[in-house]
This record gives sequence, structure tokens and C-alpha cells, in this order.
Amino acid sequence: MKVVSNKSITALATAALVAFPSIASAAGHASNLRSDDFVGISFWLISMALVAATAFFFIETQRVSAKWKTSLTVSGLVTLVAAVHYFYMRDIWVATGESPTVFRYIDWLITVPLLMVEFYIILRAVGAASAMIFWRLMIGTLVMLVGGYLGEAGYLAVWPAFIIGMLGWIYILYEIFAGEAGKASAEQSSAAVKSAFSTMRWIVTIGWAIYPLGYFLGYLAGGSTVDANTLNVIYNLADVLNKIAFGVIIWNVAVNESDASS
Repeated sequence: MKVVSNKSITALATAALVAFPSIASAAGHASNLRSDDFVGISFWLISMALVAATAFFFIETQRVSAKWKTSLTVSGLVTLVAAVHYFYMRDIWVATGESPTVFRYIDWLITVPLLMVEFYIILRAVGAASAMIFWRLMIGTLVMLVGGYLGEAGYLAVWPAFIIGMLGWIYILYEIFAGEAGKASAEQSSAAVKSAFSTMRWIVTIGWAIYPLGYFLGYLAGGSTVDANTLNVIYNLADVLNKIAFGVIIWNVAVNESDASS
């Protein structure tokens, strides 16, 4: 019965992935993507990479032990949500030539908290997580995202918004390096979990630094250092590291831990 259930879930996930392009295109009747529109091409390439990653993570949930299935499922949800938004963002860019800021932040508002939840889920899987870790990561995430959006959407002056967003990010870094989450990983985790946790937090440090850097160059450095085209390509490439690679790290530790316990 359990095997049938897993196959059903995989079949439903695959059907949803196949339907992505038609669902996204139906929302906005954008003109055809031009071969010289490198920003639009980057949206398209990364949307397909996200679809592939989603299928991979969902299928691999059948390979790992029960305590790691939630982590892989969340990784699949991150790339699933991002893929849908990337199809929409591509259409907006192709049709208008404008940055899809609102859709990008809707994407981040869903996926970034899920990425932060992964730290909590991994620690919980090895019995080293408290509820306060979850809430502190969520608070830091929301402060970071709200600050960034208010600045990019023009609801708040760019400097105050930048500072608010940076404070949220610094709070997250403190929690996963020196706070309760970081200490729990160092003291109560296996070698594989420690390695994965360390790599994940360096992605949050280095990979996520791309976003405030792009914000700074696009809005605070005279407004002409980085144009909208370059900024969108930078954000798109950053999402490959911060969503797909992040999930692959979790998949690797889940497989290693599952194989070791079998």
C-alpha cells in the first residue's frame, strides 16, 4: 500500500510539472522570446532547471529514510514554487521589458522561509532542534524580505530599506553560525549533517550576498552601475545556487544518512 502511495505522489508531481509551461503561458499572452533577449533566455533556462530539480527531489523522497523525506519534499516545494514564478516572470519581461519585481518577491516570500525551515528540519531529524530556532529564522527572513521589497518597490527610501533588509540577513547569519542552530549542529549532529549544515550556511552567506550587492549597485550606487538587464541575470543565476544547489546538498546528506542507517 505504501509503494502505491509513493508512485501516486510521483505521478501527480510529474503531471503538475508537465503542465507548468501551459499554466504559466495562459496567464499572460506574451510575445515570442527573441533569440537576442538574453535576460528572457536566462528566465527560460532557469525555469526549466527548476522543473528538473523539482522532479528529481520528489522522486528521490522514495530513496531516503522516513526522517529525511520532509527535507527533500521541502526542497522540491522550493523549486516547484520558483519554477512557476519564473514562467510568469519570463512572460512579464518578454511582454513589457520591465523587471518583474513583484513576482520575484512573491517567489522569495514563499521560498526563502522554506529554505530557512530546512535548517530546522535537518536539526530536528537528528534530534537537535527547538521551536525557537524555527521562529528566530522566520523572523529574520521576514525582516530581510520586507525591507528589500519596500525599497525596490518604492514604498520606502532605498537606504532605510536596505538597512532593514541587511539587519534581517545578519540576524539569520548569527543564528546559523553562533546562535542556537549553529551550536546544535556543532554539538549534536553527525559528521555528514555537520558538513551539510556548514555548506548550507555558507550558501546563505556567499550566495545570498548577491542580492544585497545587486540592490546596492542597482539602487544605491548612483542608479547606473548595474542596469535592469544585468540585475535580472544576476538574480536569476543566484537562484540556481541558492535554490537548486541548496537542495542538492540536502539530498546528498539525506542519501548518505539513509544508506548508513540501512
